[in-house]
Amino acid sequence: MADPKGFLTTGREVAKTRPVEERVRDWNEVYVPGSLLPIISKQAGRCMDCGIPFCHNGCPLGNLIPEWNDYAYREDWTAASERLHATNNFPEFTGRLCPAPCESACVLGINQPPVTIKNVEVTIIDKAWDSGDVTPQPPERLSGKTVAVIGSGPAGLAAAQQLTRAGHTVAVYERADRIGGLLRYGIPEFKMEKRHINRRIEQMRAEGTKFRTEVEIGRDIDAAKLRKRYDAVVIAAGATTSRDLKVPGRELNGVHFAMEYLPLANKVQEGDLTVAPITAEGKHVVVIGGGDTGADCVGTAHRQGAASVTQLEIMGKPGDERNPNQPWPTFPMLYKVTSAHEEGGERLYSVSTTHFEGDEDGNVQWLHLVEVEFKDGRPEPKPGTERKIPAQLVTLAMGFTGTDQENGLVEQFGLELDARGNIARDADFATNVPGVYVAGDAGRGQSLIVWAIAEGRSAARGVDRYLAGASALPAPIKPTDRALTV
Repeated sequence: MADPKGFLTTGREVAKTRPVEERVRDWNEVYVPGSLLPIISKQAGRCMDCGIPFCHNGCPLGNLIPEWNDYAYREDWTAASERLHATNNFPEFTGRLCPAPCESACVLGINQPPVTIKNVEVTIIDKAWDSGDVTPQPPERLSGKTVAVIGSGPAGLAAAQQLTRAGHTVAVYERADRIGGLLRYGIPEFKMEKRHINRRIEQMRAEGTKFRTEVEIGRDIDAAKLRKRYDAVVIAAGATTSRDLKVPGRELNGVHFAMEYLPLANKVQEGDLTVAPITAEGKHVVVIGGGDTGADCVGTAHRQGAASVTQLEIMGKPGDERNPNQPWPTFPMLYKVTSAHEEGGERLYSVSTTHFEGDEDGNVQWLHLVEVEFKDGRPEPKPGTERKIPAQLVTLAMGFTGTDQENGLVEQFGLELDARGNIARDADFATNVPGVYVAGDAGRGQSLIVWAIAEGRSAARGVDRYLAGASALPAPIKPTDRALTV
C-alpha cells in the first residue's frame, strides 16, 4: 500500500490548465507542462489498495491501478511504466483522452473525491518516454504468418502491435494520408498533440509493423483479394458513419458533420493547409450534440476566432452529483465542464432543432429550435418555446451509426451484421468469414478509447490462436462485455 493515511490526509488535486486567454491563441495541449510532477506522488498515495479494487472493473483494459499507484508514490517510475504497459499499449492516449470510468469505480469515490487515476497514468508514461523506458520490443522469431489490419485507430494499432510482438508479419492499411484514425484527425491538437502518436508509430515500425497509408480497402483494393493475400485479417475500421439530422435546410452551405470540420483544423496543424476550408472565424457557430465530439468542435471554434459558440443537447442538463439510479461503481451521467467549455460559449439543454434558415445564396444563417420534454422516453416539443438563434456554421456531433458500408468492404468480404448494424463476431472476435476478425467500434459500435484498445488486444489473441493453434496473448474482454452502466 502506498500511503496508509494518504486518502485521509491528502485532498484530490488535478492537473492545472493554462489560462484561457493564453491557450485559445494556440493549439498546444491545454495543461501546464510539468504541473503534475510536484503533486502526483501524493495523489497516487491516496489510493487505498482496496481488497477488491473496483477500478479494475471500471476499466475494460483491467489496468493494474493500485500497483502502479504504489510505484508512482515511491517514484519508481520504471516499475510503474512496466505495470502500466502490462495491460495498455498506449497509456499516453488513454491518459489524455479517456473519460476515466476507472475513477467512477474508485472505492474512495463512494464518499470522497476519487483518486486522480488518469493524471497518475499520464505522468507515468510521460516520465517513461523522457527517461527512455519505452523501447521497441521486436519478436524473438517470426512465425511466417501474415496479417492485414484495416484501420489505424486505437483498436487497429493495439491489434497490430500485439500480433507483431507475437511474431507475425503485420501490415496496417489506413485510408487517410497519415496513421492514427480518429486519434489523428478527429481529436484536436489541444487535447492531444500528435507527437504522441508519431513516436508510438516509430516504436511500432522498429518492432516490424508495416504501414500503408492512402489505401482504402473496398475501393483501392478489393477486400476479397486482400483476404487471399494474407493469412488473417483484422477489421478495425471504426464506426465512421455519422448520425445525420434530417430537418428542412440540412442541405444549406455551412451545415457539416463534425468529422468534416475537425480533420481540416488538424490538417492545418500538420502543415497541409494554411487555412481550413471550413472555419469558424467571425461566425456564429452552433454545435449540435453535447458529447466529447461536440466539445472538440467548441474548442476548435474558439481557436478559430468564432463570433459566438452555442452547443445544443436534446437531453436535460445532468446534475452535479450521482443520480440515485446511477450508483457507485457505475459510470454516472454528471454535468461535465471540459477545457473547451471553460473557454466560453453557451450550452442549451432540452432543445431540439426544427429547421435551418438560409440566405438567398444558400448559406445557413439561422437555426430554429424548440424546447422539449421527454414522455415515455421520447422528446415532445413544448408549445410556445420555439425560437431561432444565429448560425453561420453548424456542426453535427450526434454520434455515429456504424461502420462505413459504402466503400464495399462489408459486401466484398461477405460479412454478416448484427441487429445494430455492426459487424457480427463470435467469442474470439471472428466474423463469419474464416480468418477475418473484427475489433473496436466496427464490431462494438461507438465506444471509448479504452474499449477500442481492449478490443484490439482481445482480437489479437483470437487471431494468434487461429494462426498458431494457441496463444499467450492477453484478452481483457469478451465481445459481449459492456461498461458498468445502468
